Amino acid sequence: MTTIENVDKSDARVRRMFGEIASRYDFLNHLLSGGVDLYWRRRTAGIVAPAEEGAILDVCTGTADLALAFWRAGRGRLPIVGADFCRPMLAIGREKIRRLGADRQIRLVEADAQRLPFGDGRFQIVSVAFGLRNVSDTDRGLREMVRVCRPGGRVAVLEFGIPTAWPFGSLYGWYFRRVLPRIGQALARNRQSAYNYLPASVREFPQGEALAERMRQAGLSEVRRHPFTLGVAGLYVGVK
Repeated sequence: MTTIENVDKSDARVRRMFGEIASRYDFLNHLLSGGVDLYWRRRTAGIVAPAEEGAILDVCTGTADLALAFWRAGRGRLPIVGADFCRPMLAIGREKIRRLGADRQIRLVEADAQRLPFGDGRFQIVSVAFGLRNVSDTDRGLREMVRVCRPGGRVAVLEFGIPTAWPFGSLYGWYFRRVLPRIGQALARNRQSAYNYLPASVREFPQGEALAERMRQAGLSEVRRHPFTLGVAGLYVGVK
């Protein structure tokens, strides 16, 4: 097995990779997950239910699906900011937001999760969905998320997991390592091997208690994990 250092998560590579697949990103997410990725985001917005007041920040927002899930959960009344450093992904997100009539509440900004352009303690919720493992310095990204979260606020990390229960774990592992990359690469047509990168980055990213401990070290308490779909994904929530 390779080590995490052998998975190229350099900022330039990740930005190029997502820029190349931006036009097919939503389609492939929903196709390869059977649409369950939308359910995971809805559950996240339900579990991390927004308070009546206070802004929400979604980092590595991509095409803004989680930002939109929080917009719906807050019934369109709360200000939401989505941040991402990949301009083509943000362009698609802005069009989705405009089409849904959410552009008065949701604002997308081009920003790196490791250098967020916001003051300390600004947001009631700071979230990331399937993006933290792509940040070149995981701990720095977590510290930035905690920094901009207000005291008593919550940081939420939704990320892929590796199911272990037999026989589902074996079947899913075969699909995730062998089938998904081939379908994704064939349909996405990108030079950065994005859908080979996906299972490699998931395998090398901290799981379960290891990720929970990283969140505690970043300054969070009461960290809880909510497994989704037999462990295919997991939501980690901590309090500042």
